[in-house]
Amino acid sequence: MPYLKDYNWVLVISTTHGGPRWLKNSRFELNAKLISSLTCLLKMGDQDPSDTLSEGEMENRKVSETLTLSQFSSTVRAVVRIRQKYQAMKKRRMELVVSKAPFFSSPRSTSPKIFTFDEFVGGNSMTTSKKKKKKKARVLFPNNSSRRVPPTMERSRAKNCLVLLCVIVFLQVYNAIENLDDHVLKYDLEGLEKTLKREVFGQQEATEGLLGHLKDYLSTYVHSKPLVVSLLGPTGVGKSHLGRLLAQHFRSVVGEQLIMQYFVLHHCPSEGDLLLCSETLISHISEMVTQAEEEEKIPIFIFDEMEHMPGKLLDTVLALILTRDNNEYLNAIYILISNLEHEEITKFVLQNSSSIAVSGRARLSKELNPLLLNSLKKHHSLWLEADLLPLTLLEKSHVMECFIDEMSREGFYPDRSHVERLAEELSYYSVGEREFSRTGCKQVVAKVNLL
Repeated sequence: MPYLKDYNWVLVISTTHGGPRWLKNSRFELNAKLISSLTCLLKMGDQDPSDTLSEGEMENRKVSETLTLSQFSSTVRAVVRIRQKYQAMKKRRMELVVSKAPFFSSPRSTSPKIFTFDEFVGGNSMTTSKKKKKKKARVLFPNNSSRRVPPTMERSRAKNCLVLLCVIVFLQVYNAIENLDDHVLKYDLEGLEKTLKREVFGQQEATEGLLGHLKDYLSTYVHSKPLVVSLLGPTGVGKSHLGRLLAQHFRSVVGEQLIMQYFVLHHCPSEGDLLLCSETLISHISEMVTQAEEEEKIPIFIFDEMEHMPGKLLDTVLALILTRDNNEYLNAIYILISNLEHEEITKFVLQNSSSIAVSGRARLSKELNPLLLNSLKKHHSLWLEADLLPLTLLEKSHVMECFIDEMSREGFYPDRSHVERLAEELSYYSVGEREFSRTGCKQVVAKVNLL
């Protein structure tokens, strides 16, 4: 880049071949041109061109003067531009050096310096050099010393893979739980729970056990065996009423075609028709299972009055439950309602009424179920495949709740004194201060109808 020194007006040119060099006699050539131009101008100012020159020579002189002035002005402008550019570059270099110089450094020298590429390369290498990090020195202790240098902890790459695997497993489990919740919501078990709490009295242990079985089974669609639940208890404790509530609820949820209520004395009243009854039952259950498989739903079969079912029909039901050849029969729910072993249940409740009052009815199933199972397997092996849920005797307070509910249904005002008078007309087992109804709520409807 060309630039002009300000103190001696020497023009220095930087070329690409051989590095920078001086252009000799440049100052004298410039001064000679300036002096000759100024002398011509002075002479022209002192003389009158009309006295000594002719008209043609005057015209030629004017043209030559015009060329001389234009050459002089272009040369001066070039010199001024070069000087201004040099001054600006010098000012920028001074500001850059002052900004990078430390506070305590000596002031910059004003002596002239010549540009060379050596300085440029050296300065660039200094700025690009990076400081090397000093490694921390490790302290070594003697072998017999109790102090030891702690080992350097190296982060294992397998830890990141383990964290990623845990995240994937968590997402899979969360997705599975969401799917289970969606499957349970399809059957509206929360609505069923509210219905049972509102309309079934004195059987909290049995209803909670039934809801637990249903919730566990309906949470998924793939099963290894059907769900078989046996509701046992004396007369009037709410077994058939509970079966009707189940049928009513699931009909509204999964449809009429996937719910079957089978009353033995109604569908097969004569023992001579056992073969026909068995074939009809198998055909009906097969059609319902096939339809449920197509709709990806679970059918529910409710058998009431199981104590009156003949042995051949019991064998048919057991064969359907134990079917392993076709996976379609594995996705089904069987509810068996009977008053088998009601004497055993009544005896156990009356003998343990004091302990039940203290510890509640939660221990009832744990102690009573083994006794019932020993007796039921003698009746038929079907009950070996069932989960037993005994319904216990109802107390007088439960019977009064039955009266209030029935009177409200029939449009009567449930006066408390009137309800107590109706409840007193029934017979009870008296054990200490507690009274257990002999017929449960069986006669409540008949009593209210007489009002």
